[in-house]
Amino acid sequence: MSNKADNIILKTEKLSIGYQQKKQNIVVASAINLSLEKGKLITVLGKNGIGKSTFLRTIANVQKPLSGAVFIKKQQIQNYENIEFAKLVSMVLTERLPESQLTVFELIATGRQPYTNWIDSLTKEDIEKINWAIDQTGIQHLKHKRFYELSDGQLQHVLIARALAQDTPIIILDEPTAHLDLHNTIKIIQLLKDLVHKTGKTIIMSSHQVNLSIQLADEIILFKDKNIVKGKPSKLIEEGAFDDLFSSKIIYFNKEVQQFIVNTK
Repeated sequence: MSNKADNIILKTEKLSIGYQQKKQNIVVASAINLSLEKGKLITVLGKNGIGKSTFLRTIANVQKPLSGAVFIKKQQIQNYENIEFAKLVSMVLTERLPESQLTVFELIATGRQPYTNWIDSLTKEDIEKINWAIDQTGIQHLKHKRFYELSDGQLQHVLIARALAQDTPIIILDEPTAHLDLHNTIKIIQLLKDLVHKTGKTIIMSSHQVNLSIQLADEIILFKDKNIVKGKPSKLIEEGAFDDLFSSKIIYFNKEVQQFIVNTK
């Protein structure tokens, strides 16, 4: 039987995150101690500006922590070479892509750069990985389209396919449903959940979709005003973690239906 510690893929110890402003550290969140297991869909929730994106960028080694440490596979992330790290973590950001004439296939192929460095030197294995990612995300019909011809929902599927083609054990997504309607939002989150169970990858995503996350996420990291809690949705509900998430009379958390409800009284 495997040791639970061996199943931990990402760990933070006394992590403090934030940014520098006029040579001063602005702390967004501190004393973050988390252990994340392999093969889970983990959603990071919390109010706007509370630190979700900063946390994801820090564990993805895009920005440095103010203090503390992030470990992936028991090694501090800053000790990995760039190419090594690119084989461990892929990231899907919300930034607009630079203009180009790339087709969907070519855009997804850029996910193979940690292995090839150049699109024109794709091996048979690279092409197989790209086609596998296309199949997993159900976008075969988009393969030869230019990426700028895609809808927001289609493009999000393509960016997830690119992360899959990169073939990393961890995929991090920052607000992947930010510009999508409800139908496409549900499709993306359900796709990510299916991918976790099909591939065994760990997928960590930030979201404002609290109700959907409660239904679909394996675990939730909840950024609150005074602390950060992590656990299965059912455990967090039982502990009342959502009860004071929003200081508003407009909505409240209903434990019976396990959802946020609009207060019509």
